[in-house]
Amino acid sequence: QVQLVESGGGLVQPGGSLRLSCAASGSIVSINAMGWYRQAPGKQRELVARITYGGRTDYADSVKVRFTISKDNAKNTVYLQMNSLKPEDTAVYYCNAIITTTAGMSNYWGQGTQVTVSS
Repeated sequence: QVQLVESGGGLVQPGGSLRLSCAASGSIVSINAMGWYRQAPGKQRELVARITYGGRTDYADSVKVRFTISKDNAKNTVYLQMNSLKPEDTAVYYCNAIITTTAGMSNYWGQGTQVTVSS
């Protein structure tokens, strides 16, 4: 079993910053990639950013320059530093990880953390 535990969401004013964390635990052999998705009310879930084990990163065009994804392999943790937040960044943010266990490789999701950008 694998668990993804997210933290760091909350309410912030436009232009502010937040840092999300997601820690993976369980019977992990290796982590192939970790990332963040978000889903706003009435919209589909979309990729925000992801990072491979080797450190390659991808970002949604809407967050490039403002958001930075990073990881700590020793802690099986991924971070999302969000700067210059806008009201349109308001959404539930979900951690995602592609993890290999003794049972094979699977896709895992966290429970989600709310980010609200509002004055």
